[in-house]
Amino acid sequence: MGARQHRAPSRAAPGSEDPAYWRLKALTTFRELGVVPEIADALESEGIVEAFPIQELALPIALGGHDIIGQARTGTGKTLAFGAALLQRIEHGGRKPQALVVAPTRELALQVTDDLLVAGGKLGTRVLSVYGGRAYEPQISALREGVDVVVGTPGRLLDLVKQKYLDLSQVGVLVLDEADRMLDLGFLPDIERIIDRIPAKRQTMLFSATMPGEIVALSRRYLTRPTNVRAESHAESETTPQTVQHVFQAHQMDKPEMLARLLQAEGRGLTMVFCQTKRACDRVAADLAVRGFDAAAVHGDLGQSQRERALRAFRNGKIDVLVATDVAARGLDVDDVTHVVNFECPDSADTYVHRIGRTGRAGKEGVSVTFIDWADLTRWKLINSTLDLPFAAPEETYSTSPHYFAALGIPEGTKGKLPKDQRGERAGLDAEALEDIGETGKTRSRDHGRGHDRDHDRDRERPAPRRRKRARTRTRSGKPVEAGADTAGGVTGTATATDAEQAPVAGEQAPGADTVTTERKRSRSRRRTRAGKPAGETAEAPQSA
Repeated sequence: MGARQHRAPSRAAPGSEDPAYWRLKALTTFRELGVVPEIADALESEGIVEAFPIQELALPIALGGHDIIGQARTGTGKTLAFGAALLQRIEHGGRKPQALVVAPTRELALQVTDDLLVAGGKLGTRVLSVYGGRAYEPQISALREGVDVVVGTPGRLLDLVKQKYLDLSQVGVLVLDEADRMLDLGFLPDIERIIDRIPAKRQTMLFSATMPGEIVALSRRYLTRPTNVRAESHAESETTPQTVQHVFQAHQMDKPEMLARLLQAEGRGLTMVFCQTKRACDRVAADLAVRGFDAAAVHGDLGQSQRERALRAFRNGKIDVLVATDVAARGLDVDDVTHVVNFECPDSADTYVHRIGRTGRAGKEGVSVTFIDWADLTRWKLINSTLDLPFAAPEETYSTSPHYFAALGIPEGTKGKLPKDQRGERAGLDAEALEDIGETGKTRSRDHGRGHDRDHDRDRERPAPRRRKRARTRTRSGKPVEAGADTAGGVTGTATATDAEQAPVAGEQAPGADTVTTERKRSRSRRRTRAGKPAGETAEAPQSA
């Protein structure tokens, strides 16, 4: 269920001057909000009793079957805001899915699936996650057996629909999670194709951290008289208020040393480090490993099993540093992430907000640190002005700067390598099993082959093509080009066209080849060599004097 829910401070919201709003605010537990005992009991077993603001506002509306546009910052409990209502409103035990949740990334799809499985455990809810990178066969098998809820990424969902394995004709509840992220990834056309295959009589819930014009247009087209729910004040800063932000102007060559010293700060727990490129991720993770830290990289070039392995190790505390590209910046909910480090300047204000949103979640406090290179100052100033932050002119900072140590609580005298007596406290990435999940499937649609399954980060792994074994041939020097047949006592078998074109020249064979015999079809046996003998006859090397 991600971070365990605690009661968060109440925030002002639109309509707070209405007495009805405060009557709603008085409802604090899931039971009081109308959630059935089976779901409430399952949540209480996870320590979740009181609802967050977005849940308090959205659940009564969602349970009534009304369409919702929910807007709240990341980490405020949006999954349960739609998940509890979704589980309560569908019929369980049928063969065709009754509800569909569309998510932008595989990581978010897995997280939503886990949350729904926990909340619907006592209802016997069958939840299936479908996304690119995994084999088709297990997903198809599960769909044939019957599921209640499907959670998936647009590309794989549309593939399964086109292949007629996924039937959406009985979907009564549709959820679009992180809609703005799906817009950024170019999934909007796919979403429209999916929605067109769902019955018009349905409940639709759209959740998004931001509301760009395209998402507003989407909601107007596909939602029926939706209720807008926003769990924060319009005047509130877009960045997470529980996160203490630091921005330093740093030199590119000094960043690894600065990062290594930061990772030894007092009170540091799990830490996420964000880079702009996959190559930078690998480089930073490898450098941290050399310095003695338990770190792993997550990016699009890794296979799905490798990415899930690293995320599991991070969640389970076997590693404490996760180096990632922006593929991990959205939707991931990991307990006790205390620090987020922007090793490289993000490309936009939205990216910055979603990166630092990995900490300071569920009412907990966090720390974000951003390194700004000289070349990135112009971009950072634009981000700073957009978010109205007080870091327009970041202080020039080095790994030895006293103010750097003081601001982040780094003990005096800390060096860029983890002391040997502090190494080995965690099990490490190797302690986490690498699951064999069948990253490529035999069943592929035409669209999939054309790059339609974009939820695989456009880095789909394909199996290497099988090479045919060819008959052994010889060059004029007598050396074999390819060996694919039994060579004991010579090469036997029917010759191919290639064999005929590369038949050995009798007079030019290497010494020691006097016993080589090749049986060929009669249609090719009449080819003569320069010596005038047929190519099919045994070529004898001249006797040495």
